[in-house]
Amino acid sequence: MSGDQTAAVDELTRRANEIAEREVAHYRERTVKSQAATERARKVLPLGVPSSFQAYDPHPIVVQSASGSRMVDVDGNEYVDYDMGFGALFAGHMHPAVREAVQAQLDHGTLFVTPCVSNAEVAELLAEQFGQPLWRFTNSGTEATMDAIRVARGATGRDRIVKVEGGYHGHHDEVMISMKPSLAEAGASDQPQSVPGTEGIASGVVEDTVVVPFNDPDALERALTEREVAAFIVEPVMENIGICMPDDGYLEAVRDITERYGTLLIFDEVKTGMTAGYGGASAYFGVRPDLIALAKSIGGGFPVGAFGGKQEYMDLIGQNRVLHLGTYNGNPLVMAAAKATLAEACSKDNIDAAIGRNTALVEACGKVIEAAGLPAHTVQFGAKGCITWSTERVRNYRDYLGTSEPLAFAQWIHGINRGILLPPGLDEQWLISVMHDEADAMRYVDVFADFVAELTA
Repeated sequence: MSGDQTAAVDELTRRANEIAEREVAHYRERTVKSQAATERARKVLPLGVPSSFQAYDPHPIVVQSASGSRMVDVDGNEYVDYDMGFGALFAGHMHPAVREAVQAQLDHGTLFVTPCVSNAEVAELLAEQFGQPLWRFTNSGTEATMDAIRVARGATGRDRIVKVEGGYHGHHDEVMISMKPSLAEAGASDQPQSVPGTEGIASGVVEDTVVVPFNDPDALERALTEREVAAFIVEPVMENIGICMPDDGYLEAVRDITERYGTLLIFDEVKTGMTAGYGGASAYFGVRPDLIALAKSIGGGFPVGAFGGKQEYMDLIGQNRVLHLGTYNGNPLVMAAAKATLAEACSKDNIDAAIGRNTALVEACGKVIEAAGLPAHTVQFGAKGCITWSTERVRNYRDYLGTSEPLAFAQWIHGINRGILLPPGLDEQWLISVMHDEADAMRYVDVFADFVAELTA
């Protein structure tokens, strides 16, 4: 970066900090009841939230109601919801088809702990869409990735796994490694250290989880050379660091390398799933993993996950060699929601239409960035998109650390005060659900354009 470019970025950062300071004060003023609700909750809940992801400064929005593409907080402020439950609400808030199916099931019971007909119906829908013949249900994406790893270990007789630096695959111990490590601990970029993401993880678990950079097939091959690795678990598109796309040919190389070393390939499509398009990222890129983990978008807002895979591996469960258990697995209430989501709310036509609306939004944001000459760019994958505050494409976690946090935070706090609801910080990414109409989709670019005008004034 030249001296003039550095000076320009420094000036934008200074201006972003000014905007953020003013907007934080405004946020506090307009969310007094959210602040009070959070203070009450902190007396009985650590951080005042049920999941640590939901805690942010100065305090989170506390929501009172949601419908379609909108949410209303306890202060009466209305937002267009672009977060959509971190991607869990591709069907929108209580899509009519999902609501009808769930209400009908309530008349017949919520939990049987014995099979119901809809188990097979939902599994058939998943098999048709995602190309894997056998499925099991879980209650979350965390469980789905955890069980897929167990199957891989059972199939290979190996203990070690490999994951990508900066990747998030749920909150079980094996994958809470190097989620977002500090550079002081992370080691060399081409051979990262395995860094526990939290206290409470056994040292043996850390040793059995090897970390590699995204978009680096050579690093993956080095990690697999000794043939000790049961599985490589990876998001085909990383969505824990904004949206990080694979290089051309990367996933094909991953497929070839894992096959050569007898390592199972697990695609974590908890976040991509249907939002990537009908059939998910594996269909989009034409690369078939051995096992796939799903959750979020398949449930229509209800807590459900699933993992599926090739028959030779999933048969280990049928042979009772690998146990998969859970009282709430495949319960009839979430099966009703999942069936309505897969078959009706998120039909292929509805998915394609939502992606089309997102394409228009991404293109409009790109034009604003280009016209203002900002050090930023847009990224789209299916119905999701983001603005990344750097001029260069992010290829891995280390690139992500080079993006501008002050600019991202200023944009976020400016937007939320104007009814644009997104998670804060560098991870901001939006989802256009099947219930966002064109006006909902384009509301984001209007607010973004106002922010850019003030930033560059």
